Amino acid sequence: MHIPDGYLSPQTYVPAYGAMIPLWWRASAKLSKSLRNRQIPILALGAAFSFLIMMFNVPIPGGTTGHAVGGVLVAILLGPWAAMVAVSLALAVQALMFGDGGVTTFGANCLNMAVIMPFAGWAAYRVIAGNAPVDSRRQWVGAAVGGYIGLNAAALSAGLMFGIQPLIAYDAAGRALYCPFGLQVALPAMCATHLVLFGVVEAVVTGLVIAYLQRVEPSLLPVHAGGLCDMLPRIHSKDEGRAWVRARRFGLLIAALILLSPLGLYLPARFGAGSAWGEWSSHEIAQLAGYVPSGLRHMDSIWNAPMPDYGPKPIAYLFVAVVGVALVMLVTFALGKLIWRKNAEADTSVDAPADHS
Repeated sequence: MHIPDGYLSPQTYVPAYGAMIPLWWRASAKLSKSLRNRQIPILALGAAFSFLIMMFNVPIPGGTTGHAVGGVLVAILLGPWAAMVAVSLALAVQALMFGDGGVTTFGANCLNMAVIMPFAGWAAYRVIAGNAPVDSRRQWVGAAVGGYIGLNAAALSAGLMFGIQPLIAYDAAGRALYCPFGLQVALPAMCATHLVLFGVVEAVVTGLVIAYLQRVEPSLLPVHAGGLCDMLPRIHSKDEGRAWVRARRFGLLIAALILLSPLGLYLPARFGAGSAWGEWSSHEIAQLAGYVPSGLRHMDSIWNAPMPDYGPKPIAYLFVAVVGVALVMLVTFALGKLIWRKNAEADTSVDAPADHS
């Protein structure tokens, strides 16, 4: 679902950036009212989870591959506005460092995976979970359904972006300049695989993690229904140590995923699966479409990532997982210090003992 450079026309990726810029600003404004400095580790681990789970490519034997995103899980734990920030940071590291997703299409990828997915999935989760207690089965069932709906909503949006390209950008001969496959091909290709397989994977991952947290750290799960603007639990000074315990327990899950990450390289090779739909190289698309669209040819190398394609061997894949997690967490911490400085200062003033002299 990571749309590369060259697959979307400027008529598509420029408006996508235009939509995302105010959404990023809005997300920062929402979080600046609720997030505290001591909560940033949990947000950083949420971004790291999203980065890692997207490395686990699930193969269709002899066909294509896909992956979970983790956006709905982060939305359940931290709220959809926080999920927007966390998934956007993961996508940024993937695009800039590893060439997974384009730089021109970064806004479009964020719109699909960091906005549509977490908000749609979180809404479905809230309908099912409601005000259920944290140990209720409705929590993990709602999470699973939310994950399934969220990923399929993102796939539908991506399919529409791919499919409209031949209609809005073509040369004098009528050939597409960017993605050469129209709606009649792109929509079934994107939606069918996600409805049948990849959405189920997202549902299983999201439901299992929520069930795991119900057992080991139920305080991370929401208890009462909340608005879209107030999903982050406020942690007081006396609970600061507890917040780090939460982060460490969530960190155990991240560590396990890092160790298992080479499966994302091994399984597609084991079952003979090819590239994800819409993420082909110029050589692959020439074989599929019979030609390389000129816009795609000119733009597919617009950015040369330092570590493209994550590495061809399991040890390299594992190394990338470690590097990627470190980068995502560092960026999140740095962004937290810049955007949420006022809340950190407010925490200090609130937590300081009163002067009764």
